[in-house]
Amino acid sequence: MTKDTRPFARSDKNRAMIRAVLALTAMALSAAAQQPPRLRSPEVHADHRVTFRYRAPNAKEVLLSIEGAKNVAMQKDDQGVWSVTTEPLAPDLYGYSFRVDGVRVIDPVNPQIQVNLLDTDSMVSVPGAAAMDWEYSNAPRGELHHHFYASRVVGDNRDFYVYTPAEYDSSGKKKYPVLYLLHGFSDDASGWSAVGRAHVIMDNLIARGKAKPMLVVMPLGYGAPEVLNRDSSAPRDQDLSERNMTKFREALFTEVIPEVERKYRVIADRNSRAIAGLSMGGAEALFTGLNAIDKFAWIGSFSAGGINENYAAAFPALDEKANKQLKLLWIACGTEDRLIGDNRKFLEWLDSKNIHYTKVETPGGHTWMLWRRNLAALAPLLFQDPLRSAR
Repeated sequence: MTKDTRPFARSDKNRAMIRAVLALTAMALSAAAQQPPRLRSPEVHADHRVTFRYRAPNAKEVLLSIEGAKNVAMQKDDQGVWSVTTEPLAPDLYGYSFRVDGVRVIDPVNPQIQVNLLDTDSMVSVPGAAAMDWEYSNAPRGELHHHFYASRVVGDNRDFYVYTPAEYDSSGKKKYPVLYLLHGFSDDASGWSAVGRAHVIMDNLIARGKAKPMLVVMPLGYGAPEVLNRDSSAPRDQDLSERNMTKFREALFTEVIPEVERKYRVIADRNSRAIAGLSMGGAEALFTGLNAIDKFAWIGSFSAGGINENYAAAFPALDEKANKQLKLLWIACGTEDRLIGDNRKFLEWLDSKNIHYTKVETPGGHTWMLWRRNLAALAPLLFQDPLRSAR
């Protein structure tokens, strides 16, 4: 008679499986124990200093590059972690990155990103005692709409964003003025919302009664996308720059504005239409608006860069008659901006033509920190009667 050993065989298999699981668990625990602890970066302190950390044990040099300041050398500890603590920073949103042996990298442990088509940064918020215009609050929130279309003018697929204020009702009867707000070189159509927080600024200003309820349209600003070619002299090519602005203007007039006025309840006349922008977008706002005063009564420029310095050729029909049509020509630039000289030169030309404008120069460089403040200062002036501005 043969003895049945199957229960014992199953028991041996179970013990083998348990041993295997225990071995794998031990290996996993050992590997976890060998992993360095997760870094905390950035760490914002109560006194507004910020500590940045980056793990790179084999790097020879790591620098912190933070918006609005010079690069700062970081120090390495015996665990291979590089760190630096800044002096107290003014409350604001800051873009930053690390330079690791000359290579630009974002902070791998910070999910907050400042998107850019050429150089993406990480982002850190330093809060203040009082809420800033671009910080979320209890104000009623508007909506941000994202539109896509095929451009026949440029020959590609592109997008634009539309902000509608909290009170906007698509089924209502009230119509609204529109601000066309343009991004800068290397940004995309999301620049003013993702980084500039334009929709948050507008929510807060409207809720406080400081700005009129309005729509804000944020289109893609490249009429010649090849201007973004990183490996060429494209940004310094005057012919390409002019083609970029001319084709952008054509796309705006024939594709974006008609689509906005078809889909949204807006007041479709020059007195209720404004255009403004930053850097490349500031130049586009001036080039587009001042050559189409029949379409825009309100024009704003923040740190404009890229206008052809042959102003007579760029603005062939502009003369002092424009003063009767323009409700506001608002031109701002930071005093530490590399473009301050170009902006002052343009203002001198406007003076020679006896064109009225509002000049705004404030401390600051070529940064989003300044442009958010520019928008917060300009928006309350738009569509006001009587106009609250001076030459």
